[in-house]
Amino acid sequence: MTSSLVDGTNVHSSSLTPSRAAVIRSSGHLEHIKREVWISVTCLRSITPRQVTSLYREGTTESLTATVYLAWPFRELCLSLTGSLSLIHTNPSTMSGSPTPPSTPLSHELQKEGAIPDWRIENVKNSPPSEFDAEVLSKMPTLRGRRLAAALAFVAGTGFTLFGYDQGVMSALLTAGQFEKVFPQVVVDTSHPNHSTLQSFLVAIYEIGCLMGALSNLWIGDRLGRRRTIVLGGTIMIIGAILQTTSYSYAQMIVARIITGLGNGLNTSTVPSYHAECSPASKRGSFIMIEGSLITFGVMLSYWVDFALFWASGSSAQWRVPIAIQILLALMMIGGIVFLPESPRWLLKHGRSAEALAVISALDDKPPTDSEVQRTFHAIREAVAIEHSGGKPASLKELFHGGKSQNFRRTALGVVNQCFQQITGINLITYYATILFERLGIDDVKSRIIAACNGTEYFLASLIAIFIIDRVGRRKLMLFGAIGQCLTMVLLAILGSIDTPATQIISAVLLFVFNSFFAVGWLGMTWLYPAEIVGLRIRAPANALSTASNWIFNFMVVMVTGPSFQNISWGTYIVFAALNALIIPVVYLFFPETAGRSLEDMDVVFALAHMEGVSPVKVSLRKDVPPAGSPEADAILGVDRDSGSQQGDRASPAQTEEKSRRLSLR
Repeated sequence: MTSSLVDGTNVHSSSLTPSRAAVIRSSGHLEHIKREVWISVTCLRSITPRQVTSLYREGTTESLTATVYLAWPFRELCLSLTGSLSLIHTNPSTMSGSPTPPSTPLSHELQKEGAIPDWRIENVKNSPPSEFDAEVLSKMPTLRGRRLAAALAFVAGTGFTLFGYDQGVMSALLTAGQFEKVFPQVVVDTSHPNHSTLQSFLVAIYEIGCLMGALSNLWIGDRLGRRRTIVLGGTIMIIGAILQTTSYSYAQMIVARIITGLGNGLNTSTVPSYHAECSPASKRGSFIMIEGSLITFGVMLSYWVDFALFWASGSSAQWRVPIAIQILLALMMIGGIVFLPESPRWLLKHGRSAEALAVISALDDKPPTDSEVQRTFHAIREAVAIEHSGGKPASLKELFHGGKSQNFRRTALGVVNQCFQQITGINLITYYATILFERLGIDDVKSRIIAACNGTEYFLASLIAIFIIDRVGRRKLMLFGAIGQCLTMVLLAILGSIDTPATQIISAVLLFVFNSFFAVGWLGMTWLYPAEIVGLRIRAPANALSTASNWIFNFMVVMVTGPSFQNISWGTYIVFAALNALIIPVVYLFFPETAGRSLEDMDVVFALAHMEGVSPVKVSLRKDVPPAGSPEADAILGVDRDSGSQQGDRASPAQTEEKSRRLSLR
């Protein structure tokens, strides 16, 4: 049997595997075709051979090497040969060697019952690929589709598991006997009332390091790129964790926690943007919510590790081992990022268009010529063109600009969103869970068990948001969480004022309830929403600023919690109830909905709101907002689609060249 390489006839094989050669015998269509024949081969099964393909003449053993561009799940082969040929796909485990035909002809394989189509031959062209096409194919990531999405989720999730672990690990250590022996400054008793401040400072100084790391991203985030920034952050965290583990003085532990926080600040201001920029709009919310759930998983893990090591009361391993586990998590994150591509938005922003298209193709698991891949590519490219129309990199001043882009409003929304997460009072529980349960009259061992169970329930509750975030939307979940948190804090204040054994039990249960409301409404939201709400040009500095806001208010809450409980006791809950009540009208009036829209669509939402003189909240809830990349959206943004620049701007030589490249892909 023969198959035409011209009419797109399907070629079948039931046993094609990466370890076995497969022969596709051509008919006479290639027999007299001269040099430079371009053939596109589409793979219809999940087979991922990465091997140089060779050709041989029928009836001979002579091997002829062809120029090959591999990009699974499709193959683009450039042939520079003549004669009657057979196409050989050889073992992917080696990159050289003569091909070996299968023991039975392909025609016999086709006669087998239940044969599955594996390859389709199509698009014969009498010219080789353009330089841009060839570069796209050469830059294809190794992972694609679901595998790539899973790898991205693993790396981002590991980073946030580490974040959660860092937050929770100190909770039980503060009252561990071996820890108190090395750091007597954290022992709070009547003879040392100022130790409550020293204890809070040891916990809160970590947030200062995180603040410094987040702010440093203002200058290095866009220069290094998302991947290298994450590697840098992970490396700094490893150094900090080693210093914490080997600490023998209060001062050394303070310095070590600042260094660890510095690395975590870099990661928490980068990982959400990286993951959001590599996620489709329809799944972006659930993907980032998974990260939020893994923060709680890290908290839960730290509580149970602390409890397990609590019994090692005769060794400093009681507190050194829990801290050292951070090193393992950081190594996992760094090891995983090596296999991932850079954000396509960052690549386009830095002129690496071919690589960006390759990454988008891999993320969507479609060839670069697919219409959806092309639409995404052009939407991002045009967003970059608008943001680069001034000809200079983004400056900090641009964060405070208004106009059509509404940068200041969008930056402020991200900053306020992160601030709101902290003033809910969640870290009142996360950092001081064991101490809070001890204050309720629960003994040392039981307080640790309940704290660990609280962390477990916290993790399980956070899973709910993964399944509803993209259906319910961001605004409704934030409002739901704030209302529930406010009511819970009111009840805690009332029960705290009564202070009986029965009310203490109910108060312990309410701490679980508070965690549940927060896990659904606010846990992952502040790592998703700021990355969605700002434009590409200012995303890195704006996210650095919003993350800095998180750490500033985190420090404030953790620093004042100890002295606050010591001085006003249950009145602390009233303060947080009032702050949660404040969140509700602000979210309702000022926070636009981002669910179901691409990151570039939000540029259109804010530009349209500016044109019509209405609130972006109202525009975000409308169904008639054109998607980014459409002619209607281009008109709203003031984009000249042909030149890729804003109307009134003259296309640069680089833009003209990019236009030619784009047209070659259509």
